[in-house]
Amino acid sequence: MEESTEGRGISRRCLLGAAGGAGAAGMAAGGLAGAAGRGWAGDDVPPLAAVGGTSVPFHGRHQVGITTPPQAYGHLVAFDLRPGAGRAAAAGLMRRWSAAAEAMTAGRPPAGDDQIALDAGPSSLTVTFGFGRSFFAKTDLGDRMPAALVPMPPFPGDALDHFRSGGDLWIQIGADDPLVAVHATRILHKAASGTAAMRWQMNGFNRARGATDRPRTVRNLMGQLDGTNNPHPFAPGFDAEIFAADTTGPHAWMNGGSYAVVRRIRMLLDTWEKLPVDRQEQVIGRRKDTGAPLSGGTETTPVNLAAVRPDGALAIPGDAHIRVAAPASNGGATLLRRGFSYYDGPRPDGAPDAGLLFIAWQADPTTGFIQVQRKLAGADGLTRFLRHESSAIFAVPGGAASGSYVGQALLES
Repeated sequence: MEESTEGRGISRRCLLGAAGGAGAAGMAAGGLAGAAGRGWAGDDVPPLAAVGGTSVPFHGRHQVGITTPPQAYGHLVAFDLRPGAGRAAAAGLMRRWSAAAEAMTAGRPPAGDDQIALDAGPSSLTVTFGFGRSFFAKTDLGDRMPAALVPMPPFPGDALDHFRSGGDLWIQIGADDPLVAVHATRILHKAASGTAAMRWQMNGFNRARGATDRPRTVRNLMGQLDGTNNPHPFAPGFDAEIFAADTTGPHAWMNGGSYAVVRRIRMLLDTWEKLPVDRQEQVIGRRKDTGAPLSGGTETTPVNLAAVRPDGALAIPGDAHIRVAAPASNGGATLLRRGFSYYDGPRPDGAPDAGLLFIAWQADPTTGFIQVQRKLAGADGLTRFLRHESSAIFAVPGGAASGSYVGQALLES
């Protein structure tokens, strides 16, 4: 499903995400996101020490957690400002959150540390902050809300839970150690006390570093290789497709920022698993064992949408996920898909409550996720096996410089 591989060697921001390396399967489920990434400190360091000792710098032009490869554990949390908590209170909260995130991503104890992760290193911890549409009215910043932060339209087949959708503020937390991830979540939750209340939290996971015999693309809960063909951060045009264009005036606070679409997508695994493997491959458009497109080659071979079988039928069916999700089928629309699998046990009907916590990054949601999801909702055969159960969209400002906090250009302008 769209490429994601692990590797060795660490560079600034964890190789900016072995980037595309961490992705999702196309995009139906928004794109069954995958994860794997680079984070090895060096061949001469024992694996356990390398995993724990890897850090991702908090400061920079862009926030971390966008091009960073998805980590083994993730928490997505949305908050609503409490009544009476306006712009000044929000600024104070973002200042506290940024200070705590800076400390924890460097492996230092934050203010009010509860010592949950006392013995662990930073473990590739990243913390990313975003603002929902409702945030701007509550802080009297309506004139600063960018036009790209549009309401999410309804899509056919949506079954959204209002209480697990939306939010004034959003935090994405990722780490390669579960205690480090929980520790960060708990610290930030406590720092919000009196200013914001948690609206929803979703917890997910990806393959742990070193879990396979060699670097491999992760598999999602449908058993598909997941993460092929995500855009690569070093590819020409990547920044223009994923990050908001620099501007001046009231929206300059978004310079270096991006827009995150967050969807909780339940996989109908009981139904999916009844399909024979060859039928599953037709739904996706790739071989299940190798991830190679049905048009031929290996996992990384470019998809040939024009290829036909000896009988004259399309090698990749007309409603196959990779065909309908392809940029070529969507006017070139490009997303950086990043996410975590989740498994919350059985539902009351006995079916597994499991699937994908999907996050799509783009310069403009209207020409990104929304354009692609409209196509997927109507034409993708994979949608029969998915339920979109929550939805949110956030403006994620650029990164904070040393000595400043995320969102300062908005809240103190």
